[in-house]
Amino acid sequence: MGLSAMKSNYFSFTGRAKILHMSWFAFFVTFLVWFNHAPLLVAIQESMGLSDQQIKTLLILNVALTIPARIITGMLVDVYGPRKMYAAMLLVTAGLCFFFALATSFETLALARFMLGFVGAGFVIGIRMISEWYPAKQLGLAEGIYKGMGNVGSAAAAIVLPTLALLFGGEDGWRYATAVTGIIALVYAAIYYFSVTDTPAGSTYFKPNKSGGLEVAKKADFYIYILLNIPMYIAMAVLVWKVTGLGLISDMAANVVYVVLLGIYIFQVSQIYKVNKGIFVKPLPEIQQYKFKQVAILSVAYAVTFGSELAVVSMLPLFFKNTFMIPVALAGIFGACFAITDVLSCPSGGWISDKFGRKYSLVIMLSGAAIGFLAMSQINDEWPIAMAVIVMMMCSFFLGSAAGCVFAVVPLIKRRLTGQIAGLVGAYGNIGAVLFLTVFSLVSYSAFFMTIAGGIVVAVLCSFFLDEPKGTMVEVLPDGSIEEISLH
Repeated sequence: MGLSAMKSNYFSFTGRAKILHMSWFAFFVTFLVWFNHAPLLVAIQESMGLSDQQIKTLLILNVALTIPARIITGMLVDVYGPRKMYAAMLLVTAGLCFFFALATSFETLALARFMLGFVGAGFVIGIRMISEWYPAKQLGLAEGIYKGMGNVGSAAAAIVLPTLALLFGGEDGWRYATAVTGIIALVYAAIYYFSVTDTPAGSTYFKPNKSGGLEVAKKADFYIYILLNIPMYIAMAVLVWKVTGLGLISDMAANVVYVVLLGIYIFQVSQIYKVNKGIFVKPLPEIQQYKFKQVAILSVAYAVTFGSELAVVSMLPLFFKNTFMIPVALAGIFGACFAITDVLSCPSGGWISDKFGRKYSLVIMLSGAAIGFLAMSQINDEWPIAMAVIVMMMCSFFLGSAAGCVFAVVPLIKRRLTGQIAGLVGAYGNIGAVLFLTVFSLVSYSAFFMTIAGGIVVAVLCSFFLDEPKGTMVEVLPDGSIEEISLH
């Protein structure tokens, strides 16, 4: 693609480019609010007299709800459309943000942070929106730009909010700073709702035939789907275990939560069966089928890419500070470089996937990330710090590119189920983060990086079984006619 073509497609503010830019900014705002507490934790702790354990609890609670939220949001966006869902998500985001800013006790702070985990599901909505507006041959780059630019919201919070809190001054400066992000979300909810449409003029917005679970085509797919949901509950149980370990809930309360999680899983299985019970009589017509193994493989790949990214971003400042004995501020800057690379790496991964094929682009980028983490496991205080930063950023580039490759494939599986598929795959990113952070709490830095490398190698092996999307994706219109969507 020539530079002039790229400019006309991606650097204008008309047509599909307008939808792309407005959607990535909506994602940016949700991440800005979701992580608005992180750079202000010291101020929050001093203002409210919180213990270190209570601060750790806030960090855990902030990601707890995101796993089921991405599944639920995926279902809702397929039914109601991304325009309404993103506007609603931003309104909810604003309300929860104000709730957090006005909290006067730890219990209220904790409840607000737990509920704000739902905001992390906003990512899923834009995946469906972008897929409606871009053709398959440009979809990887467009989704990569959406993901890469939106992720910067957390970095923007880290850079801007501490200064904003200082400008407001006093021990309540953090409240005003976080409230400003809520105002941004509130205003942008209205702007987004009145500025976009779900599809280009004349296009059909395909909806699932049934709600309550992802539709699958065969009995084998049904059983794989049931198994694929189990790690979500394991991850949430691990979060409960970690909170219990901090002494913040009793063993009795934890056991109650475990039973509730088991009950919710059983209920979910019943709902999935209700949606798919027809396939136990006969499989779906071939024209309506899709390969569920694609969803499973991409879920594993996203668990080790975005999951390891979330985990590594959380610990890198500490790693650099303890390894090279540098000031906290400088260690924080080096750590932030890992996430900021997403601005380049996610679109690059999407573009590579568009240009050179979905399957082997993913394999190559995952392989590069595995090698990168093996190299990071060898970093010690004898390394030149510049070399350590270079290795880290190269690793981050391959990792972000691999994540971009994952979401270059997701919208090409089944159009009317894109939200649900994106929700399931996206939830696996948070599952990976929980599991990797649990490993980090038990092992050395080197062993932690080696564990991630091993997980990525597993994903590489799984990716060899991914089928290259080709030909057309078929959808049945409400009147029974067939529409074919090119995958090239």
